[in-house]
Amino acid sequence: MENSGFDPTIGALNTALNLRLANQNVISGNIANADTPGYKTKKMEFEGALRDALGVGTELTPREGDPRHIVHRSTDAVEPEIYDDPNGVESLDGNTVNRAEEMARLTENQLLYDAAAEMLKKKLGMLKYSISEGGGNR
Repeated sequence: MENSGFDPTIGALNTALNLRLANQNVISGNIANADTPGYKTKKMEFEGALRDALGVGTELTPREGDPRHIVHRSTDAVEPEIYDDPNGVESLDGNTVNRAEEMARLTENQLLYDAAAEMLKKKLGMLKYSISEGGGNR
């Protein structure tokens, strides 16, 4: 979703949802391969790139021309990094999947996905209200 609209939060939440969905697929793949000899646990890193794209922890940058206007940061270019977990403990068959750990990661990721979806729903609800009822004549 393009972040150039009137509310960059909607684009950021959309990106977060897409990344959480991709992470869910990576974790599900780990669980599905828990009995595959030689399979290495995969991890997906995107939180740092998302924070950087959003400018978390940095100063707001004014636009040229009017310092009161703030530059909206785009999350469109955030790319996840998928890699073999170097901290995995190998079983006798070389597999590094820890089912309990992966189930905990799956649950955490699902909770974060649900939270982002709920925030997006509320944001869109506020937008709908302001367009339909909030901006009407009184």
